[in-house]
Amino acid sequence: MFLPLSDAPNPKGIPYVTWAIIALNVALFVFINLPMATQPADVNDPAYGEYMQFLSEYVGRGAELAQASTRVSAYDLFVFKHGYRPAQPSLTDLVFSMFLHGGFMHLFGNMLFLWIYGDNVERRLGPFWYVVWYLLTGAAAVGFHAVFFLSSDVPLVGASGAISGILGFYFIWFPKNTVRVAVFLPPFFLQTFQIPARIVLGIYLFIDNVLPFLFAGEGGVAHGAHIGGFLAGAAAALVMNWRAIAKSPKDIRAPKDIPSGGQAVRAALERGDYEEAASEYLSLSPAVARGAMSPAEAVPLAQWLRKQDQPDAALKLLQRVVRGARRGTPGLAEADAEIGFILLDDRHDVAAAYQYLVAALQQGVEPDTAAGIRRRLAAIEALQGRQVGRLRSPGW
Repeated sequence: MFLPLSDAPNPKGIPYVTWAIIALNVALFVFINLPMATQPADVNDPAYGEYMQFLSEYVGRGAELAQASTRVSAYDLFVFKHGYRPAQPSLTDLVFSMFLHGGFMHLFGNMLFLWIYGDNVERRLGPFWYVVWYLLTGAAAVGFHAVFFLSSDVPLVGASGAISGILGFYFIWFPKNTVRVAVFLPPFFLQTFQIPARIVLGIYLFIDNVLPFLFAGEGGVAHGAHIGGFLAGAAAALVMNWRAIAKSPKDIRAPKDIPSGGQAVRAALERGDYEEAASEYLSLSPAVARGAMSPAEAVPLAQWLRKQDQPDAALKLLQRVVRGARRGTPGLAEADAEIGFILLDDRHDVAAAYQYLVAALQQGVEPDTAAGIRRRLAAIEALQGRQVGRLRSPGW
């Protein structure tokens, strides 16, 4: 058995929205699920007959149906009425179903994943958009599942579709993070390991969901919803990455004339006119900007922008250059390092900075840059209160 316990690094501060979502799910479980699960279903409820018809289709008639009918609880009937059923779609049920759970272990597993992965994504999106995308990816998850089971009356409940959306964001934005996983092999082996986050999430997506979805069909777990939510979150993160570098930053002046493309940028660099080079480059569309400046040229320009108290412009410039560069390009490692320095020193975004600092070390950087990276990684470790990943490995 594999059980994720925590991830690192994590952002500073308290993830209030993540905690609020967890609290809401737990409250509904305590005040709706627990009391109703111990009450027998009301046979006079108009939905009771419909539910028994549903049971007869999935359980069969005769002795099995008679036995199942004796165990029908008020909560079973409540879920049947308010869970999302693809055959009878309802927007209200779609939203409400995201906060209902089938039992304690269902709730525990979902809230554990949200607690581990949600804080980093909340920090990146901000509280308002975190809630918006939590609900949107939850809706996308249900929609993806429903496409394959349009005639199904099996009610969907649980936060796992929305949480899978959060995992999709995490997969794209925090590839260098590690997850502490407990591995239990009965009866005696119990050990914890730190595993790259993308491996853990890849196992979750493909082993735990894609394969069962392909070979087991609808089953008792909505694997399709997990897949749909994850893909929706990952796609949204990729689009946001592109949009983040598409617009010119607010703290950079516009060029005096209409941009003339990469030639104007290179001419300004050759003159040593960093202000003109930055304004020309950042006024270009991302497609035109690709190849207009090399990573080796971008690093000193970004450092100059930081000295002019324009870290946002420096960050966007470097992110554009890095996005268009291939691995092994001269100066790429130093550009990654500089992005990490800006994110950590200027924006105080620990988790985002870690991604670039580790990437820079893995590519190999100049000794002075490597020393600066190691100091910052040590500071991140101190903030986390434990070793993160392989920061102290001999090769690093």
